[in-house]
Amino acid sequence: MHFARPAASVLPTLRRPLTFAALLIAGFTAAAQSAPTQPAPGPQIAGCPILPADNVWNTPIDKLPLDPHSKDYIAAIGADKSLHPDFASVSTGGIPITITDSHVPWVKVTFEYSDSDPGTYPIPPNAPFEGGPNSPPNSDRHMLLIDKDRCMLVEVGNVKRISDTAWNAGAGIKIDLTGNGLRPDGNTSADAAGLPVLPGLIRYDEVAAGAIRHALRFTALRTQQAHVWPARHDASRITDPKVPPMGVRFRLRADFDISGFSKVNQVVLTALKQYGMFLADNGAPWFISGAPDPRWNDDDLHQLTNVKGSDFEAVDESDWQYLPDSGRVDPAVHK
Repeated sequence: MHFARPAASVLPTLRRPLTFAALLIAGFTAAAQSAPTQPAPGPQIAGCPILPADNVWNTPIDKLPLDPHSKDYIAAIGADKSLHPDFASVSTGGIPITITDSHVPWVKVTFEYSDSDPGTYPIPPNAPFEGGPNSPPNSDRHMLLIDKDRCMLVEVGNVKRISDTAWNAGAGIKIDLTGNGLRPDGNTSADAAGLPVLPGLIRYDEVAAGAIRHALRFTALRTQQAHVWPARHDASRITDPKVPPMGVRFRLRADFDISGFSKVNQVVLTALKQYGMFLADNGAPWFISGAPDPRWNDDDLHQLTNVKGSDFEAVDESDWQYLPDSGRVDPAVHK
């Protein structure tokens, strides 16, 4: 459609609102440029977020400074020890994840540790758990359940089934996956660090999609009687400052060459460079956790043992904390 040009006497009147609009656009542009960078979408499962995108679990650490105790921590865990994938293609190889809904009945769970979340838990009668029913009764026996209708994570450790309506366990927690809240400081979880297990698991589907966008979870034989954010708990009598505390985060060195590994393992190793891994529990050194899946190639996963402890470094993320009971990374610091 063609519009006639306005008379010259009218042009000054037309320019004023146009100039004001331009100023508004410029102002919005400047504000957008000065605002904190929005985090990339975080990991999801069953239509639910695995914690918000700005949670510390889901924030890259490749630009963080080294922890001043990095070399000591590496030596304490084992510089010559191999990275070990603690998951496999068999159902008992790793920590299983069970998707449930609001129709699952809530049953009584009796806990050994009183700082567990009390009350009943939505557990199906035959819910799988780490190692299966024939695993040693004093083993980790982690059970992870996700109520997809509530986006609620339920984690129970050292579970023992008593009946369809009753379980015994070491510890248990319930977490809103849409929030950044941490457990009360000093409280345990199904992990000694007081952290949830699910955010640190390697899942086959995300590897097959080509990227892991979160930190991993790993164990060490010796840990310090201390914990750092976001960890909430520790389980040791060792006071040596050269031994790593719970919650310290490690990354694979940027100069470590991953080109000789398979595509699957390159996804895992890239995640270890970008997001790293949290020391979450006591156990065998450098054991990283994942969910069992029949699609894993166990021989291929075994190639990850070519990575040694000396290929890692500890990082310092203390500047990221700004609320004592939140896992959200300070948006004014991480831009």
